[in-house]
Amino acid sequence: MRRVFVLSVVCLSAALISGCSMKEVYPTAAVPTAGVRFINAVPDTAGGYGLDLRFVDILESNAQFRQNFRNGPATAGGVTASAGVQFKAARAGQRQFRIFLSDTIQSAASTVLKDTTVTLEAGRNYTALLMGYARTGSTPAMRLLFFEETVADPGANVAVRVINTTATAIDVRQYPNGGAIPGAATWANVAPMSVSTHITTAPSQIRFNVQPAGGGATLFADGLALIGSPASSTAGASGRIDIEALPGTTIAGSAITFIVFPRSVAGARTPQTAAFQVPAGMSVWDRRPPYQTGP
Repeated sequence: MRRVFVLSVVCLSAALISGCSMKEVYPTAAVPTAGVRFINAVPDTAGGYGLDLRFVDILESNAQFRQNFRNGPATAGGVTASAGVQFKAARAGQRQFRIFLSDTIQSAASTVLKDTTVTLEAGRNYTALLMGYARTGSTPAMRLLFFEETVADPGANVAVRVINTTATAIDVRQYPNGGAIPGAATWANVAPMSVSTHITTAPSQIRFNVQPAGGGATLFADGLALIGSPASSTAGASGRIDIEALPGTTIAGSAITFIVFPRSVAGARTPQTAAFQVPAGMSVWDRRPPYQTGP
């Protein structure tokens, strides 16, 4: 009886091994995707952890959650940026997303600030920008801008622009780091809650000077834009390039935005540290430089 049992197990194992042998390849379908990023510029409203943007029509990994006001900025090397502002893959087509308060309390986490449907095209990048004031009676009222990042290739130059998420018009001057602030504004009278056009300029480290429209005291210390870094090789100078260039104003072909934020509203659930009690700027990239494959 024992022999029969052992023999049966051997036969069963052989059958399983034979049945599991890989004789065919079943490729995974290539899902067409677009890139979507979320910028939280609402200074008076948040859950305990800020805001969440989630696509709700289908289940997917594009969840931009716990994005506090200004998306948790950090300063390194003089550049203020945010790891929370990034393009994440979303299935192309007509899509529905909602922006919620981010909280562990269900009643707060289920509060929807915006609910909209957009059309995404494969291979393209989009920005969801929520700004303005959510509290009743505050102006300008909260609004959502959703737009495709259509930046023309700047070629040997770089492209730069400004987004004004404050409640007042501003003048902005861009200039090479270490140079003199120009007398004329690069972008004059940038309206509240608006996006300027890109301009092209020679690659260099660039600063942005922000003043009230028509002139006045600088709103905050001149901000340094993302610098970027060239493509490189893990094998050194003689190796084949295998590390992509990082976008920045020193890297030709890049496009960069400098976002001007208002201060946090006192007493709101938005951050209340000293850095958030005054307006501030942050730099993000809109277009990566061309990918290099050569040595």
